[in-house]
Amino acid sequence: MSAKGKKPNKTFEKKVSVSSLGTPDKDGFLTKQGGSYKNWKRRWFVLKGDTLYYFKTQKDTEQTGQIKIEKNSLCSPEQGMRTGKKSKFYFSVGTASRTFFLFAETEETMKQWVERISRSIEALNGGGSASVPPSGGIPGSSSTPVAPVTTTPAVGGGESSSPPPAANHSNDSPEKDRNIVDAAPVKDDSFNKEEGVRARINRAKTVIPFLQDEESKVLEFWEIWSESIPPREDLQPGMAIEFHVSTSANMQKLTWRTAGPQNIFIQKMVDFFWNVGAPESEIDKLNEIGADINPIKIGSWIDMSAKGGMDGGWYFPVDIPLKQAIEAADDGEPSRIVNEWAEKHGVDKSYSVGRDMGAAPPRQTEIRMRLPGSDFQTQLKIGLDAFTAFDFPPLPTNALSILQEATEPGICMSVITSSEGFVRLGLLVPKPSQDTVKKLCSISGANYEDLFEFENSLGSSGPYFAEYQFLKEGFGYGVYKEGFDIVFHFLVGTETID
Repeated sequence: MSAKGKKPNKTFEKKVSVSSLGTPDKDGFLTKQGGSYKNWKRRWFVLKGDTLYYFKTQKDTEQTGQIKIEKNSLCSPEQGMRTGKKSKFYFSVGTASRTFFLFAETEETMKQWVERISRSIEALNGGGSASVPPSGGIPGSSSTPVAPVTTTPAVGGGESSSPPPAANHSNDSPEKDRNIVDAAPVKDDSFNKEEGVRARINRAKTVIPFLQDEESKVLEFWEIWSESIPPREDLQPGMAIEFHVSTSANMQKLTWRTAGPQNIFIQKMVDFFWNVGAPESEIDKLNEIGADINPIKIGSWIDMSAKGGMDGGWYFPVDIPLKQAIEAADDGEPSRIVNEWAEKHGVDKSYSVGRDMGAAPPRQTEIRMRLPGSDFQTQLKIGLDAFTAFDFPPLPTNALSILQEATEPGICMSVITSSEGFVRLGLLVPKPSQDTVKKLCSISGANYEDLFEFENSLGSSGPYFAEYQFLKEGFGYGVYKEGFDIVFHFLVGTETID
């Protein structure tokens, strides 16, 4: 029996109806055990090729879920199973990530299902034939939806064609700098070739004081997330895995982010969310938004703080219409206000959208966008207008004074909304000089030398963004700093294969 106790296999699956599946390989009522809660529910099952769909009724317009049959799957009777339900005939379908338990009302029905599903497994291994060939991807598509990072994407779900600018303290040209971003990683050429990016991530962890306690729940959370990142060996030529870290100036809060090709990230991401207790409804939400956007690249992130704060979620670092990004958020007044502000200023694209997977609501959705305008002052004016439109306090005078010393265009904006209101707003200003970083540390009451040590541990030549950020009261939950803060964003590097 394969992979008992693991969590459900998830992909970005298109919704299908019972009628759209046509003539099934087999169908009928079975009772299935739940994943999170071990209760039993009667469902209408339809086997079609390499997928076992299940519905609440025979006339449903979309499936409740599906089980993707794999080459190494195993279907067999479970004669010794005891659940308190007498005179039932149990069997299981094992996949690489979970074993599904079901029962039929008669022994003959159970045997028929086991025999038919086993034939589908044999067909995948070239030892038999199913009536419908394996889809290999989203139902209704002719091929897998995932493409290498370098492939030109379809409209609405692709790689950023004009990403926000990167930053470092070198004299590299702006065109080169434009590549070091969430939306378009570059090859790991600027760092020590003798040391991999994951080694730098681990080394950076060792200079964070609150991550040194081996009994720390925060450290355990970081390790679970780290282990969920696909290995470099999973990559194909032309693909990349990118790593980003951001820290508050005083290094009391950090965010770790990684992203790469959808096909190697999705299952490990979902397993991570299950392992840390994300609600099934939010995993379903990820699936729905993913099916709508179909991003080439996806990623996960985790937040943590010295006060024990822990949060995590997903993000899609791809260019999409802003209206589509807003649809990922919960309905409410903030979404309407963001849309009105964007229309006023001609902002129509998002380069990243993400959502938290915490166990308790309200759910928070982050949207990142580039601010329009050919010069810094125009972009700054639009960004500051967002603070007014979204009812955030103005930036502190000393921070605004430092901000106005910048001249490099390429300001981006991050806004986080929830059903209960706006959560956070930040202006991401590119290429902060070392002098600017020192000034920002000073007004934050932070020690620049500590930040510099962290920067060196990452092998970085400096942050690519300095974010002027405000977290609204009530959303710090006692573990994150509310009010104004400075956050520095670093590209740690990217992994590729030859």
